[in-house]
Amino acid sequence: MYIANKYWNNYIGDTDDSLTLVAYLADKNKEEISLGEIFFDIGLDKLNGDFREHDVPLTVVLTNMESDFEDTYIEFYYAIDLITDLAALLLECKMNGSINLCELFGDDLETNVSNVYITATPEEHKLINKILTDFVSAPLDYDLSEMCPEEDMLEMARICGELKKELYRE
Repeated sequence: MYIANKYWNNYIGDTDDSLTLVAYLADKNKEEISLGEIFFDIGLDKLNGDFREHDVPLTVVLTNMESDFEDTYIEFYYAIDLITDLAALLLECKMNGSINLCELFGDDLETNVSNVYITATPEEHKLINKILTDFVSAPLDYDLSEMCPEEDMLEMARICGELKKELYRE
């Protein structure tokens, strides 16, 4: 997996939101998922391009996950974590054609579809690039900085800058 050693589990892909994102992708039971669908399902589309802080809850219902309840509602805590994770997953799709969810989550992941391809329109790529640019230039302005030490936020911004350059060949 291309992103495994460079980005995933290196400030990207190592949060509770990351595990929740992988569970959500597995729950979709689809080989191809659009970035627009992901934004809509999670509620990122309601943030109107402002991912620094959000009052809108970012939740999704998992319908295929085994649970004692009819549906399982999951919440994402930080929009920027989702954006950086999605950027890394887009890079994986660019480099290898798809993402192996079992490699991201581990062999314990129960899914019928292990390889997923995330598609994105040029406008969606432009939005991801814009968000990453903003985060790299002002990481301490994001709500995640309330939970992380300044040096960790700055290191995450540096890594996101590398990811952005690689994803968009700057």
